[in-house]
This record gives sequence, structure tokens and C-alpha cells, in this order.
Amino acid sequence: MAVAALAPSPGEGASDISCSSIFVVDGDTFRCDGKRIRLQGIDAPELDGHCRPGRQCTPGDPIASTDNLEGLMARGTTRCNQTDTDRYGRIVARCTSKGVDLSCEQVRSGHAVLRYAPISC
Repeated sequence: MAVAALAPSPGEGASDISCSSIFVVDGDTFRCDGKRIRLQGIDAPELDGHCRPGRQCTPGDPIASTDNLEGLMARGTTRCNQTDTDRYGRIVARCTSKGVDLSCEQVRSGHAVLRYAPISC
């Protein structure tokens, strides 16, 4: 998918991000205008070679997780509200596409697990 423009939507705060198109990195991370955004409250299976030694990574199919997130985001404009910045410098955010909460839908569909921060779905 193409990289999107990253800008606050009219009338919204500085932490609100609107992406018209995106590049999905994996099942819980995507890029928008060169900025990495990490979905809040979930952990998706790691792509091959991305699970650091000694870390217990989320089980499952990383390709299916990535494809599912890409499909969710292809439905329409993705909007995010930044909640934090992680230790890797990624924006941590709650994001929706066509009104669907991406973190909650990744968990509901079995493509991620709840982890790191409590979220209400």
C-alpha cells in the first residue's frame, strides 16, 4: 500500500492523525508519512526473524495477521489518536478505519492478543 499524508483532521487536536493510505509493516504496526504507528494494547505474531532471543512472542501466523490489518485499513480512511510513544520511538495509538477499532478487531479475529496496555473493546 502507498504511504499516506499525516495530518490532524480539521477541528481535531494535535494527537489526532488521519491517514488516507498506509503501509502495513505487520499485524500491529504501520507507517503513515514515514512515521511508525503501533496499535495500542495488542501484540501480533512477529514476522520471521523478528522475535528477539529470550522474548516470548505471540503465537500465530504473522502473514495472516499482517494481511488482516491491511484489509481492515483498506476499507477507508484510518484515523488515530496518539496515546503514547514507545521505547522504539513509535507513536502508540488507538486507530479506527470506517469506525472499526483496529486493535479490538485484530484481537476479535484472532490475529493478535491483548498486551501492554488495558483497552476496552
